Order: sequence, then structure tokens, then C-alpha cells
Amino acid sequence: MTVATAAGPVTGGRVLRRAVTGQTRYVVPAGLLATGHQAGEALVPVLIGVVVDEAVSTGSTGALFGWLGVLGAVFLGLSTSYRFAARAGERAAEQAAHEIRRELTGRVLAPYGGAETGQLPGALVSVATSDAGRVGAVNMAVTAGIAALAALVTTVVALLTMSVPLGLLILLGAPPVLVAAHLLGRPLQKRSAVEQENAALASGVAADLVAGLRVLKGIGAEPAALARYRVINRRSLAATLRAANAQGWHDGALLGITGVFIAAVALVGARLASQGAISVGDLVAAVGLALFLFNPLSVVAWVNGQLALARASAARVAAVLSAPPAVPAGPAAPDTPVRGELRFDGVEHGPLRIGDLRVAPGELLGVVTADPAAAGLLVRCLARETDPLQGSITLDGVALAGLEPDRVRAVVVTAAHDAVLFDGTVRDNVTAVGGPTAPVDAVLAATRVDEVARGLPAGLDTAVGERGRSLSGGQRQRVALARALAADPPVLVVHDPTTAVDAATESHMAAHLRRLRAGRTTVVVTTSPTLLAVTDRVVLLDAEGGIVSGRHGELVAADKRYATTVLA
Repeated sequence: MTVATAAGPVTGGRVLRRAVTGQTRYVVPAGLLATGHQAGEALVPVLIGVVVDEAVSTGSTGALFGWLGVLGAVFLGLSTSYRFAARAGERAAEQAAHEIRRELTGRVLAPYGGAETGQLPGALVSVATSDAGRVGAVNMAVTAGIAALAALVTTVVALLTMSVPLGLLILLGAPPVLVAAHLLGRPLQKRSAVEQENAALASGVAADLVAGLRVLKGIGAEPAALARYRVINRRSLAATLRAANAQGWHDGALLGITGVFIAAVALVGARLASQGAISVGDLVAAVGLALFLFNPLSVVAWVNGQLALARASAARVAAVLSAPPAVPAGPAAPDTPVRGELRFDGVEHGPLRIGDLRVAPGELLGVVTADPAAAGLLVRCLARETDPLQGSITLDGVALAGLEPDRVRAVVVTAAHDAVLFDGTVRDNVTAVGGPTAPVDAVLAATRVDEVARGLPAGLDTAVGERGRSLSGGQRQRVALARALAADPPVLVVHDPTTAVDAATESHMAAHLRRLRAGRTTVVVTTSPTLLAVTDRVVLLDAEGGIVSGRHGELVAADKRYATTVLA
């Protein structure tokens, strides 16, 4: 799949081209130095042939040492050019991989989302590491390929100078070898793509298993989870072995073809020497050049293999970069100052149905729905992670669908039920959302995170671990709610923020939620009677879009559906 951008559709080929053209400041010097190195390498056998003819055959000691000095200077130049070419080529490869990772990260974190759809987090990590590295390595392949072609050209010119038949043999024989390299690389590219896909899946499943380890242990599902991972891992291993087998056949076949070609050059050269058509020095040079040809032709084979791997990885990178957005970018920004009025008009999105609902500025509203999926979709719609399929949601009279997603999230902060903590300290997590605007001490006391901190080794500076796993479920919920309250946005939406805390703590958090959010629009999506009791108003959403509105106590007494939903 590709999408149109200002610079054209994102495809695997375009990713590869940008990886090279974006690093021309490194690739060009690397290519020039590598070309000089390989051309010099090709001239070494020619110089040795000259030494044989001009010094060894004539017995001239002065000529011998003179030409040996020339060879020494050539080798010094070869060493220097190789060192700096390798540095420049490696830098181009690493810099390109870094740029691809930055672009992938930017796409995954883009406000309009969509890159993560259908992708496990571990699979995205695999694309941003392994695949990005393979695409970046194309710069080394390009540098080496240019140098190999320069070596072939130098060899052809040298052989044509010594003998036209030898030069023509190289000139006519090299193209079929290059074509064979390209054809042999196609199966490798296909199997490499399958290998990377299976490796990414195995990585994603492993990350999921680690994330849910406590849950798996709690329900005794470790054997089933391990069996599932074992099947996926074996599938990945089989794909890797198939790719390695394809790599082996690719390299072996090209080595065989290259060997036959070199042997033919050596045999023709020997025959010409025996007939007196070339000198002894020319024969030595021709045999040396034939042996030297093994290097550039092997490099051509390696370059072809690298390009096959890079094309497969570039296609995977392009698939992430070209993923369609979850929501379109809007041209507008919320009105300032934000009053916090929300209106829902005929909203339909999956199980979520809201006919006509107005949330007044500064109101603390409770929202109850019997369907947890509808509750989750409501929170996602208010965060602009998705837009309603029908109807509209407006903020201060402006449709959310017409606003930039990141600008919506700057004034409408949502705290999902499964809010994730970041790897860092408790303090870092509480102050993570754009810096706190509410007094941190008051927020910590309101959510009793200060109480949690007193029981931790380093207090608020205790590291919570990846996704906050070192904390209990109730502790994580307190920190997540504290983080949302510390941001003190004009509109706050929280979804079941107290399901894992005890009754006394929940009552404390509910009372302080109302106090801290006084004058600020707050939507609490929950079925908790304790939280609903402190709201200004509660609305019950039914499956048809109907709305029942009133105070919590009134609805418990007057509406059986409401009482069943919140008291069951």
C-alpha cells in the first residue's frame, strides 16, 4: 500500500533512493576513495608485470628497487584510501539507518496515528531496528558496487592494452555474470521478506508475553502461552533457515560462475603467452588480473545480496510510513480561551450511540454505559484517536473532526482505563504530561500517591520499571490519575480510574477529584457509584442512542436499568 505525499508515494524503492541520496555527502567521498582503491588494486598486477619485464628479465638492480619503491607508494595509497572509504561508507550506512528510525518514530508518534494499526509493538521495533539497519547498509553496498565496477573497467583497459582478445573476453563475459547475480538475488529477496515478517511477529508475541506475565501466571496460562510462542518461534526459525539456505545457494552459485570466468581468462592468457603474443610480464599481469577479478566479482555478488535484503526491508519500512492515518489532520485550532463545552449530535461509532448531549462548561459529568466497548470508544473519540462514523462532537462549537489532533489533546486530556506508566520514577510519571500546571503536592495528596511513595524505597524518586510493573494495579491507577490531574487541562476525560483501589481510597479520590476540577469540564466514564455520587449530573447511554439524565441518587431510585448497571 502506498499513500501520496508532497514528495510522492512512499514505496520501498523510494525509501532506498532516499537512503542513498540523503547521504551523498558521505557516499560520494566514499565512492571516490573506494574507486581509487580498487583501481589501484587492479594496477598492482600490471606493475608487477612491468617489474618482471623491466627489472627481473634485464637483471637491472636499480630498476628493480625503483619499481619496488613505486609499488610501496601504491600500497601506501591503497591503505589510506581504503581506511577513509570504509569510514565514510560506514558513516553513510549508520546515518541513513538513523534517519529512517527517526522517520519511523515520527510516523508512529504522529498525532493522526494509524501506523500501529494491525502491528504488534515488537513488530514495529523490529522494523525500526533490523529493517532500518538493512536499508541503511545499502550505502555500503552502493559504495562497494561503484568500486567493483571501477576495478572491472580498470582491468578491462589494462588487458586491452596488453591483448585485445583478453580485454574482449572480460568485456563480453562480465555482463552475463552481473545478470546472473541479479537473477539469483530474486529468491533471496522473497525469502528475506518472509524471514523479517516472521521475526517481527515472534518479537511482538514475545513482548506481549512479557507484558502480560503476571496475568498469565495468575490464571495458570503459562503452558498455553509458551506453546503458542514456541509455534511462532519455530515458524520464524524455519523462515530464517530458508533465507539462509537461499543466501548459501546465491553465494555458492555466483562463486561457481565467477570461478569459471576467472579460469577462462587465465587459460586464454597462458595460451597467448605460449604463442609469443604477449610477454612474460604480460602473462604474469594477466594471471594476476584474473585472480584479482575474483574480488570485484565477489563484491558484485555481495552487493546484489545486500540489495535483495535491503529491498525486502525497504518494503516493510514503506508499509509503516505509508499506513493511512487513523484520523485526518484538521485545519483548525480550538478557540481560546477554551470554555470546555462539549456537544454530541447523532454520534454513531460501533456500539457507541449518543443522540443529543450537551456538557456545560465547568460541569463534572458522569457517563454510564452497560457496554464497556462503547465506553472505550467514547474516550477514544474525545481524544481524536478515532472519529465517529456518523454524527459530530464539538468543542466550544467547533467540530473535533476539524481540529488538529495534537491541538485537541492539548486541551482535552483523556486518561484511559488501561493508561500505561512510563519507565522512570513516580515523580517523572506524574509530571510527564507537558509539565504540571496544578500544584503537584495537592494532586499527590488527592490521589494518595504520596501515601504510595512513603512505602517505596526512594519515595517519589523510585523507578516504577517498564510500564509501571513494579507497582500494584491500584498504585498504577493512582499515579495515572495524578498524571492527568497534574496537567489541569480545560477538559479532562477519565475512564474507570479507581477500579483497582480500595473503597476508602476511592471515596477520598472521588471527593478530591471534584475539588481539584472545580470550574473545569470533567467527564468521568464509569459505573462506580462512589465516583458518580460526586458528579453534577449523570447520563445513562443506551444501545439506541437514547439518554437518561439526572443526579446519581435520583437515577438509582427512578431507573431500573441504571440501578442494575451501577449497583450490580
